[in-house]
Amino acid sequence: MISLRINGKTVELEKPTPLLDYLEKLGVNARSVAVEHNGEIVPRNSFTRVTFQDGPGRDRAHGRWRGDV
Repeated sequence: MISLRINGKTVELEKPTPLLDYLEKLGVNARSVAVEHNGEIVPRNSFTRVTFQDGPGRDRAHGRWRGDV
């Protein structure tokens, strides 16, 4: 199980999940968000390189988008 902090909430994922897949699952348009992953702002052209996965520490992602996610 992969434990994340997304916008201050704990989220559990069953397997490594690419950022774009996670946003799609939430119904969030990737062009309308800003994402911070482990303290670093992720440029939109790098969204394809981010995958939430097990590892040392805990993945953290912060996003800004409209709606209750």
